[in-house]
Amino acid sequence: MIVPVRRLAALCVLGAVVTGCGTGHTSAPDPSRPSGQASPSASAAARPPTLAPGPEGLAPVFKSARHAVGKTVALTFDADMTADQGPRAARGERFDNPALLATLRRLKVPATVFMTGRWAEEYPDQARSIGADPLFEVANHSYSHYAFTSHCYGLPTVAPDRMTADVERAFTAFKKVGIENAMPYFRFPGGCYDRTALRNVARAGVTAVQWDVVGGDAFATDADAVAEEVLRGVRPGSVVVLHCTRSAAPATERAIRKVVPELRKRGYRFVRVSELIGAAGSGTR
Repeated sequence: MIVPVRRLAALCVLGAVVTGCGTGHTSAPDPSRPSGQASPSASAAARPPTLAPGPEGLAPVFKSARHAVGKTVALTFDADMTADQGPRAARGERFDNPALLATLRRLKVPATVFMTGRWAEEYPDQARSIGADPLFEVANHSYSHYAFTSHCYGLPTVAPDRMTADVERAFTAFKKVGIENAMPYFRFPGGCYDRTALRNVARAGVTAVQWDVVGGDAFATDADAVAEEVLRGVRPGSVVVLHCTRSAAPATERAIRKVVPELRKRGYRFVRVSELIGAAGSGTR
């Protein structure tokens, strides 16, 4: 969950910014394949674009493709559910948002859904449907939605020696519910990371994906304000972070109904994150 920028200073100090990440393309290891087992060349050729590892073996970080592509924008949605929120779901709290997915489909908007493994387990039919829909791609948002640094929006934290396993557990959960082609992209819960976190998630063979536009939909009820936040921030090559969590982001679907036609009117084309990474090349930052 990303808290709106207006509340950022009061809630969290992000981990240190890591610079110098690689920008060349490479193929990430298949998270479903046992360590050390070679992949067939045909499978390798079909893998989605990733970025080269950063210095000292750190996972690369992709934030936007500004100045590298035309008027394209990637809408991304975090499907958040923390590992310990099962009792709340059992009492009727909804961490999914079928109406949002239906609107994206109706408007024919490609999108990337960063899903926690726990969310996939709670909503297996929806997770499988998202994974099978050519409009969408599924990426990894951890299994537990616990933070990978301390002091991250009050989230519980993952111990450094469990970080790689948490990422891999999410990929395993995706496979179990029928998501066959999860992307090798990872979004840190809360967006919080440091060098230790980057070093550990690199072992899972992922490119870390952040954003350059915060939609501000977390806990927001004013759809117009969310839409305005997105429209104000978008530039060619932007990555927008929003949420696919009805109870904690109830205004998102209504905001999307305003954002999509307006951006199309401005000449933007919606793409998935994989397209931005693939097109950006040395222009990523």
